[in-house]
Amino acid sequence: MGKGIYVQELPGIGKRYDVDLGSNTQRISIVVRRDGARDLYVFAAGADDPVAVIEMSEEQARKVGALLTGTYFSD
Repeated sequence: MGKGIYVQELPGIGKRYDVDLGSNTQRISIVVRRDGARDLYVFAAGADDPVAVIEMSEEQARKVGALLTGTYFSD
């Protein structure tokens, strides 16, 4: 995909995107399910199991994405 983003097909589920945030203490994975839902996994340094899992609908994920990319601003 892009530098620092690794994609893995999850048969029957969707795709998992592992994102290298440029630090060995920061790692996230995002699963995009076939039904449009997203799961965001947050990992602590050196941990194999996530410290947090956030489940989002497609609409919720788009809202968060808009904020992260700076395409949505509110006064």
